[in-house]
Amino acid sequence: MSKVKYYYDPDTLSYRKIEPKKSRKVRNIVFFLVGSILFGFLGLVFLLNTNLVNTPRELSLQRELKNYELQFELLDKKMEQIEQVLGNIEDRDNNIYRLYFEANPIPEEQRRAGFGGINRYKSLEGFNNSEMIIATTQRLDIIQKQMVIQSKSLDEITKLAAAKEKLLAAIPAIQPVRNEDLTRMASGFGWRSDPFTKARKMHWGMDFTAPRGIPIYATGDGVVIRADNKSSGYGKHIRIDHDYEYMSLYAHLSKYNVRKGQKVKRGDLIGFVGNTGRSEAPHLHYEVWKNGDRINPINFYYGSLTAEEFENMLKYATQENQSLD
Repeated sequence: MSKVKYYYDPDTLSYRKIEPKKSRKVRNIVFFLVGSILFGFLGLVFLLNTNLVNTPRELSLQRELKNYELQFELLDKKMEQIEQVLGNIEDRDNNIYRLYFEANPIPEEQRRAGFGGINRYKSLEGFNNSEMIIATTQRLDIIQKQMVIQSKSLDEITKLAAAKEKLLAAIPAIQPVRNEDLTRMASGFGWRSDPFTKARKMHWGMDFTAPRGIPIYATGDGVVIRADNKSSGYGKHIRIDHDYEYMSLYAHLSKYNVRKGQKVKRGDLIGFVGNTGRSEAPHLHYEVWKNGDRINPINFYYGSLTAEEFENMLKYATQENQSLD
């Protein structure tokens, strides 16, 4: 309650009550209201800019932000796991797969290269957690690029594997006559005595002695390019083109089991042992050609002989005896 004030009136020699003017009352009321409003506004601003009081909306946003931060931590751990697995695949790709198929390893700087040029992450700048968001996005982009490079590498390896498989199937790698059907391995590749002239001459293949009619098998995948008796000395013979510059020849046959242009697989029955052409006795004369040159067939029997069988064949093949053709 406000105090009552008095003043001394000399005319009446008494104290009179001071009556405040109405305008002053109004002014005081206005000052009080303005001061209250200003104080309240400043207090509200202060509270809104501190953590003393949070609105429900702010509390919700804070919880959402913490959830995002947790999700980023989980994403970071998952990216570490992905990088470890991808690194293991890349290591095997360079040091096993590409090495086996004789392909050049992919350089590490190519696998780990970033993205130059314009700022790809400008739209992510200006936020409270921009650095974390940009780093994570950049990391994901690099992982994605690594995966694309690795995917292309595996596609290349798949093609190389298919080509390698085709090459291995095409190489003349087995004996053309089974061991149990052989009488003996008569003559090998090298200088031998001619059975007709007795002169020493080069024998360009291997002679397998076997009874007439014994089966002869294709030594590798390929296409029959000849099945005729129009080549001097060979009699009825077959030639198979194996691709990769390989060709095999089977001479002195009694009859054919294939025709020109026919595709054959390793182990397919192609003909039968005979004594046609320039031949002294029933046998198979077998040759292997590489890049147009005749080479020693004994180097290609890894697909059908045991170590002991190969050793015995090598012993007989290296003897400088008389050939059968």
